[in-house]
Amino acid sequence: MATLKLDNVQKSFGATRVLHGIDLEVADGEMVVLVGASGCGKSTLLRMVAGLETPTAGRILIDGNDVTPLEPADRNIAMVFQNYALYPHMTVFDNMAYGLKIRGMPKPEIATRVQSAADILGIGALLERRPRQLSGGQRQRVAMGRAIVREPALFLFDEPLSNLDAKLRVQMRAEIRRLQQRLRVTSIFVTHDQVEAMTLGDRLVVMREGRAAQVATPMEVWSRPADTGVATFIGSPSMNLFPATLEEGGAAAVTRTGLRLPFADGARRGGAGMPLTLGLRPEHVVPGDGPGAVPLSVDLIEPLGSETVVHGTAPDGSVLTVRVAGPFSGATLPVQLPPASLHVFDGGTGLRMEAA
Repeated sequence: MATLKLDNVQKSFGATRVLHGIDLEVADGEMVVLVGASGCGKSTLLRMVAGLETPTAGRILIDGNDVTPLEPADRNIAMVFQNYALYPHMTVFDNMAYGLKIRGMPKPEIATRVQSAADILGIGALLERRPRQLSGGQRQRVAMGRAIVREPALFLFDEPLSNLDAKLRVQMRAEIRRLQQRLRVTSIFVTHDQVEAMTLGDRLVVMREGRAAQVATPMEVWSRPADTGVATFIGSPSMNLFPATLEEGGAAAVTRTGLRLPFADGARRGGAGMPLTLGLRPEHVVPGDGPGAVPLSVDLIEPLGSETVVHGTAPDGSVLTVRVAGPFSGATLPVQLPPASLHVFDGGTGLRMEAA
């Protein structure tokens, strides 16, 4: 096991700067998930930790040792790739044993390690098969087994579940988490899937345009997003955002509908008339009529069995998404916007606003 520290890690490809200085410390045995949209720099960052790319600036330290100039083979890391990267002409056993063989490990120890990893992953009966004889989930287990047998200081996962169907992704996600908790190996997991990120990580690094927009636990990211970008990326369906204006005294905002929403935590920075962006998660929008209700014109209904996702338009043109328990049908839906559940962001910068 090991610690990992990224110290102002930057990366440019020619004149294009793709990472703008990443600082991160990963504790011994922790799983940190790098999550973000395609092109945000998360895979590039992982490849630099692995030694497959060289930082333009900054340092990478494993257990306090600067490994920035070291080759991948000298970093004591193991990487699980999206496309499995198995040798098609080798058996499962030989694929898992290959890295140990080239390191000159004695055959009895290789056999012990491979069998132990195969037992952990439930692929003991597949050791004589070749990759073409395996399902996608079995191939992914073999790729993970190849990493486990090396007993590395650091596990790196580069979107390893992207090629699996939805049901198998859920199963493998749970297996990876159980495996990491059992082995307690420090791990970095890259994904664009927010559900994977929320369920796998001890902490999340939400990447956007080569920067770490927020580093926090999954629930902190969900409940206190750092900005509107994080707010809309984490959570499904996305957080509702709508414009408002700060009132005199900073204790309330007026939306374009004229709805006045008091803030539960009191005065906020900024003067009267300051533009705001208010956020409310679909599960916090309350269906129901009464004082202050906003009538939504229903645009789309998504039945999901135990709940229904309703997309509607408010009189001012704002689009709202609402989670409704059970089935729903109808052309209109009145909703309440509970002030205590509001997230408040600066209307100009998009940054979260806190109490003054």
